[in-house]
Amino acid sequence: MKSPSYIGRFAPTPSGYLHFGSLVAALASYIDARAVGGQWLMRMEDLDPPREVAGAQLAILQTLERYGFEWDGEVVYQSLRHEAYAEVVNRWLSQGLAYACTCSRKQLEDFHGIYPGLCRNVGHDPEHAAVRIRVPELEYRFKDRVQGEFTQHLGRDVGDFVIRRRDGLYAYQLAVVIDDAWQGVTDIVRGADLLDSTPRQLYLQELLGLPQPRYLHVPLITQPDGNKLGKSYRSPPLSSDQAIPLLLRALRALGQPVSDELEYASLRELLDWGIRHWDAALIPRTHSLEEALLS
Repeated sequence: MKSPSYIGRFAPTPSGYLHFGSLVAALASYIDARAVGGQWLMRMEDLDPPREVAGAQLAILQTLERYGFEWDGEVVYQSLRHEAYAEVVNRWLSQGLAYACTCSRKQLEDFHGIYPGLCRNVGHDPEHAAVRIRVPELEYRFKDRVQGEFTQHLGRDVGDFVIRRRDGLYAYQLAVVIDDAWQGVTDIVRGADLLDSTPRQLYLQELLGLPQPRYLHVPLITQPDGNKLGKSYRSPPLSSDQAIPLLLRALRALGQPVSDELEYASLRELLDWGIRHWDAALIPRTHSLEEALLS
């Protein structure tokens, strides 16, 4: 039976192929949903065509299938959702909640990622400019199921942030909030690299009158040199013939008490074991785990 009280999702970006860090996040979100009889949705976050790797979308879905993942319903593609994002951006522009920004990266280099409000009251034409949302001088906080309480002051720690880029592409922060609500997502399980994005998303949810999902941020898998295991560091893609050993490693990375006997289990038996024995309280409360420690 599906649980209407739990709808989870996995939302990969096709800027590369799935790697071990992706697998850890996918497995956590999948098992967390299935352990309570919930739904698990698939969404392709194809918001940035210039960064997309040819063939990555199909490869991601095929890899997930080969690793035994089964999602509910059709795959949602964010590239087909631009009208929904545009409606919100245009509404906020007309209400004065958002404004056009012509600042270049060079201009903002000295501000260390915190927007200083240079265009806030200038009144630029938004047609050929980025669009930023005005943030309040307030703290936003939430309690993560693994990381505990997280707090961020939007004005001091972030500043007004981009919701539509200068090239017309929509920002992740906006799209993820709109689509999670549209799909009815109640529980977001993802990597800890997105922990500090969450207060921005809470603010956008507040502006849109949307319910706040539950959050669980799993540790990142880092390389021995400290870099995040990911596409930008040419992390090796998942091999289709290594599903069982890599799923076992992923379960161990998530703190689950995996026995050596499971090395001889079938793919279905292994995933079923993970679902039956899932305990999110065992996930390490850290932002990163070194890959070498998991091998």
